[in-house]
Amino acid sequence: MTSANRRDGPASDAPVIPVALLVSSARMLLERHLGLSWIAGEVSGFTRAASGHLYFTLKDDRAQVRCVFFKSKAQGLAFSLRDGLAIEVRATPTIYEPRGDFQLGVETVRLAGLGVLYERFLRLKSKLEAAGWFDPARKRQPPRMPRRVGVVTSLKAAALRDVLTTLRRRMPVVPVIVYPASVQGATAAGEVAQAIGAANARREVDVLIVCRGGGSLEDLWAFNEEEVARAVFESELPVISGVGHETDFTICDFVADVRAPTPTAAAALAVPDRSALAALVAQRGERLARGWSHAAGTLAQRLDLAARGLVHPAARLARQQERLDALRGRLARAAAALLSLTAAAVARHAGALAHLNPMAVLERGYALAERSDGSVVTDAERLRLGERLTLSFARGRAQADVAALEPPAPE
Repeated sequence: MTSANRRDGPASDAPVIPVALLVSSARMLLERHLGLSWIAGEVSGFTRAASGHLYFTLKDDRAQVRCVFFKSKAQGLAFSLRDGLAIEVRATPTIYEPRGDFQLGVETVRLAGLGVLYERFLRLKSKLEAAGWFDPARKRQPPRMPRRVGVVTSLKAAALRDVLTTLRRRMPVVPVIVYPASVQGATAAGEVAQAIGAANARREVDVLIVCRGGGSLEDLWAFNEEEVARAVFESELPVISGVGHETDFTICDFVADVRAPTPTAAAALAVPDRSALAALVAQRGERLARGWSHAAGTLAQRLDLAARGLVHPAARLARQQERLDALRGRLARAAAALLSLTAAAVARHAGALAHLNPMAVLERGYALAERSDGSVVTDAERLRLGERLTLSFARGRAQADVAALEPPAPE
């Protein structure tokens, strides 16, 4: 037996542990001993698998550890992970047994440092959104031409100077009333809410600007408090929120009727620009003048056309007199023609009547015999002997008695 075999001889009695058992035991010890913990670090090597699971390395300046964030837990994350992002993960230290790799099984992630505040922001945002405080249907448009503008901010804030400068430049005739309030610090939320309430109670303005300049999440935090959100939600005055810079969003922005990216932009939304209004008035004045000019030209043409159809009253009377004379002449000629026709007809009828006139027959030597009752004798057989008759001649009458009757000559 060699020396090497002699050295190994006693160790051959120790139990042999499979790799799987070793790694499994190490994993259980880690999970039981360390358990679920918050770990801070910087994201590195971030990847998203086709399955939707997220893989990255969490590191600091002295160490690093691999992390897995399964899809079922990662899909509710309110922000996107990326390399270089400082985060805090709530995770369980474990070992991935197939490869024996030490890693963290991530349950949730928050931004480092500001993570707690950001979580509060997200929770309140979700709560108020579910309550309908962000509903676009309840939001109002500020008046286009307010009589007065109210501003809720600190008297020392640079934002106030920016707002006043913008309001003065755009519409200097509109008065501005400032409702002072702290915009940062422990009492800021209460003061801002009270200032909004005071503006509504005093009813001095038509629109209210709530604003402050940019800053960190902690600096702007007063505008993420529910107390301020409620005051804006319950405001009867339209509220324009101009808190922070363009990339900053606060709960106040979501509840307000209008969100402006900056205090200066909020002032621009509160009042119209007098220069733009003057240009608009001038443009519409020119359009109105052109319209009147066109209308006047059209009316002038219609007047000229109508004037060509007009006649002087004397000329019209002369024409009417000429027409009257012509009609009178026509009437006279028609009357003469009618009289001529009438006279001819009368002559014809007179001639016909003359032929029928019994007196004309008498002129030729005939006589008209009448009985005593006035009837004309036309038949001798109807007479009686001795009957007295009246004989009418062309000139004068005579009485005669019937002395003899003679029958009519045979035909």
